[in-house]
Amino acid sequence: MIAILDYGAGNLRSVANTLDEVGACYSIVRDAGGLQRAAKIVLPGVGHYGQLLRSLEVMQVRRTLVEALRAGVPYLGICLGLQALFEGSEEAPEAHGLGLFAGRVARFPSGTRVPQMGWNQVRARNGCRLLAGISLPAYFYFAHSYYVPITEAAAAVATYSVDYTAVLEHGTIFGVQFHPEKSGLLGLKVMDNFARL
Repeated sequence: MIAILDYGAGNLRSVANTLDEVGACYSIVRDAGGLQRAAKIVLPGVGHYGQLLRSLEVMQVRRTLVEALRAGVPYLGICLGLQALFEGSEEAPEAHGLGLFAGRVARFPSGTRVPQMGWNQVRARNGCRLLAGISLPAYFYFAHSYYVPITEAAAAVATYSVDYTAVLEHGTIFGVQFHPEKSGLLGLKVMDNFARL
């Protein structure tokens, strides 16, 4: 069963509809027990970095989530769910990220129109199971003002003023900066690939 973590501000319904489309079994969870029972975890991300991290603390699920990821439970972070994996973000300098990856999320350079809103091309960097069966480069839908710099775990990149991580893969941890639930057939393929891992 895939657990979609409801932290109070995610685009849950759209993500759930996408999993319905690919025939995946899922449940929406709001506590540590739900995460502990999960075979896979999806953290959809809409909103503010600091608010997401505060919500995880208030819900008392942060530690359980980190333990699950370190134990190898497959995880898909969407947009802010990708950014939360890092140590921090310029969006909320006081907030401590999950810290599973070194580095900080950055704001697009001054003079760049933000948010980046719309379709952008994703290019392969390393092999990625999440993008299996998709001919790259390909276009996906983005909506964000902050980005993850390119790291060793970057499996695909996009460019908007700067090159940045569009898809992250490290073991069983995956993250996408784009929104697969808004990316049509290719987004469905991404979600199907995750469901079939």
